[in-house]
Amino acid sequence: MTKKVTVLGSTGSIGTQSLDVIRAQEYSVFGLAAHSNVELLLRQVQEFHPHCIAVVDDAAADRAARELHGMPGAPVLLRGKEGLEELAAMDGSDIVLNAVVGIAGLAATLSAIKSGRDVALANKESLVTGGSLVTDAVRENNVKLLPVDSEHSAIFQCLQDEYSAKSLQKILLTASGGPFFGRTRQELQNVTKDDALRHPNWSMGSKITIDSATLMNKGLELIEAVWLFGLPAEQVQVVVQRQSIIHSMVQFSDNSILAQLGVPDMRIPIQYALTWPERVPGPAPELDFTKLHELTFDTADEATFRCLAACKKAIGKGGLAPCAANGANEEAVRLFLEGRIPFLKIGELVEGVVDSEAFGGPYTLDDVYACDAAARAYVLAHVS
Repeated sequence: MTKKVTVLGSTGSIGTQSLDVIRAQEYSVFGLAAHSNVELLLRQVQEFHPHCIAVVDDAAADRAARELHGMPGAPVLLRGKEGLEELAAMDGSDIVLNAVVGIAGLAATLSAIKSGRDVALANKESLVTGGSLVTDAVRENNVKLLPVDSEHSAIFQCLQDEYSAKSLQKILLTASGGPFFGRTRQELQNVTKDDALRHPNWSMGSKITIDSATLMNKGLELIEAVWLFGLPAEQVQVVVQRQSIIHSMVQFSDNSILAQLGVPDMRIPIQYALTWPERVPGPAPELDFTKLHELTFDTADEATFRCLAACKKAIGKGGLAPCAANGANEEAVRLFLEGRIPFLKIGELVEGVVDSEAFGGPYTLDDVYACDAAARAYVLAHVS
């Protein structure tokens, strides 16, 4: 079956791998969106011939307009955050794959859902910052929210047996441990940006790679799992699986456990989200068990990696606390990548903002953005 797909964040790591899957499955592309990488976006336009594109950055949108002028069959160009939301809601696509990085993806997720589009979600921040808004919208509009993160896809795949799924008792959320697994706080005092960007197993964008190094990514994924699968945080256990071969596991009431295994290749969960409920051949390589010498398991060190502890606090507080944690982290990671704060300061700032208020209660989309801004302001105020 041919599908028409809109890819938001098409020039990023997940976006380009999504286009690998689309190419392999011979799907068509309805829309593409990027923040500012116009050069790559235009190459994608030439290959996939989308009906519409969106460019968020103003200067980049101006450049795209110049390059598209006079091009035969040029796509419609939308601009800014409003253009991203408009593209997400536009009739013509069967599914919207949201691979935008950060809270910037939330409004587009909601826009797609409210327009009746199914969403393949790689933007975990949509659920972290606006979990109740997203899940309420999914129910009200009767659409599918299909996880793209490898861990949540693994859990989703393990729950396809509807009879067993009813007795789900525990989620075992696996983590690679990042580049600094086993190090003490003392050993992390002077690590550099380059050190933190050397992930042992995955090739990802800089922000998510830093999040993996701090274990913030696992904290965000824990919050996301709570919203996606309906278990309390106490029934989501983070397990370090260094080889990134077991992508997550589920435990049922009889204590039997199912796991999803595969090579560390994001095209597997991307494809499953796009082809669900079918499984078809794809571009990812096969896992060769004869070359797999060991699978190891360990405990995540929350005392050293405070981001994970902060996220557990945040989902426990509820309300906008996860949004505050995410906003503080996005700002702190930006400062770290700019060389303005040390590595360990990221966790201190995220935990500090979570501890700063109660955050409970219902909220609106405007409240989410206000909380995000306040969390970023907190970080800047606490950086010397």
